[in-house]
Amino acid sequence: MIAFVTGPVAALAPTTAVIEIGGIGMAVQCTPNTLSGLRVGEEARLATSLVVREDSLTLYGFADDDERQVFELLQTASGVGPRLAQAMLAVHTPDALRLAVSTGDEKALTAVPGIGKKGAQKLLLELKDRLGEPTGAHIGRQGAAAVAPAAWHNQLHSALIGLGYAPREADEAVAAVTPQAESMPEPNVGALLRAALQTLNRTR
Repeated sequence: MIAFVTGPVAALAPTTAVIEIGGIGMAVQCTPNTLSGLRVGEEARLATSLVVREDSLTLYGFADDDERQVFELLQTASGVGPRLAQAMLAVHTPDALRLAVSTGDEKALTAVPGIGKKGAQKLLLELKDRLGEPTGAHIGRQGAAAVAPAAWHNQLHSALIGLGYAPREADEAVAAVTPQAESMPEPNVGALLRAALQTLNRTR
């Protein structure tokens, strides 16, 4: 297992970071929140989880070991693969997921694209004794790195597309949270993504 990767960031895409390690570029699938803390040319350390399939090897990257652990625990629930687990972490912090599961917060889980009411109920039952109690850290994304005002719009739009929303829906959600973004000294993609998802859920 590849537990972590460390090296300069060679490139960034809407869902991927390329980390240079010994002259080799490692493509790592990351959530928008993790990507927002990376800068091309700067050194980065990502906790990682390697997902092996018959036809592929995919490396998923996380801001810390806690996110990676929750990513792997989520996949122990039936019907949860790496993409859905990553989508859950794109919407909620590890502690927010622990809180949702421990309190039976069905609405929090249905905020994740791909999880309906029945799916949320099933996940709450299956994950109840697996995630543990909230640790009290990072419930909000306060620790997330802010993104430059010129970048937040495109990054948020790409994140919504990556989570399965249509371009039109992504456009409307970005427009809906623009006043919130403009009120922030430095727009934070993690917070704006949560607000955009809430807007989309209300319109569905």
